[in-house]
Amino acid sequence: MTLSGPARRSEHAADGEPPGGSPASRPAAAGPDGAVAGGVLDLLGLLAYATLSAFFRLSEDAALAESLPDKTALAGMAVAEFGHFQQLRRRLEELQADPGAAMQPFVQAVDAFHARTAPADWLEGLVKAYVGDGIAADFYRTIAALLDPQTEALVLEVLADTGHSDFVIATVRAAVESDPRVAGRLALWARRLVGEALGQAQRVAAEREQLARLLVGDRAGQLGEIGRMFARLTDEHGRRMAALGLASQSNIS
Repeated sequence: MTLSGPARRSEHAADGEPPGGSPASRPAAAGPDGAVAGGVLDLLGLLAYATLSAFFRLSEDAALAESLPDKTALAGMAVAEFGHFQQLRRRLEELQADPGAAMQPFVQAVDAFHARTAPADWLEGLVKAYVGDGIAADFYRTIAALLDPQTEALVLEVLADTGHSDFVIATVRAAVESDPRVAGRLALWARRLVGEALGQAQRVAAEREQLARLLVGDRAGQLGEIGRMFARLTDEHGRRMAALGLASQSNIS
């Protein structure tokens, strides 16, 4: 699921310029630099499997939802995510890549994250969708801003909000207003999700050298640069917690 809000360029760029520089300075998706091209395929493969997983998770959530309106909303979002997967698969095929092979390196990492963060109930599942997947979406956008315009446009389109954000915010806020005691539990859950999401994404970037090169180029100290990037991503966490009505709870140790 990619649920952090409408598609937008990275907010960490200076003077309104994407962190990867002007469009003219960006690498081509299938240019002569094999590492750069491989990094693009890594990003598309990772995002393709993430959207496919989102489709399965939303379908399961729709089946478990208690009300018919909730079932309908989640089913529609699942269909949207599968459409995003199909877009990414077509782009991989255009780049003469095997979609299955492009996704395979990320299956274990994505599945392991979801196994470690299995929600205990409906509300925890909604918070996971908004907070955990929101961090992941910010990570994808950060990389997309460094790519060729065609690939960036596709990634941003795939990350466009399917309507789940408003649905999650309204549902969680209503639950907290109905029973304020759930706020502390959900805030602790959100904190755990952020730690898991950042840790998993950092491991993936560190293990996939070509993906890391997209982020920091050939500069020394790649891991340090990646760590600073993830530190910046946490800035958005506060905004999401505030939207859920959990901001004050998240500051309680």
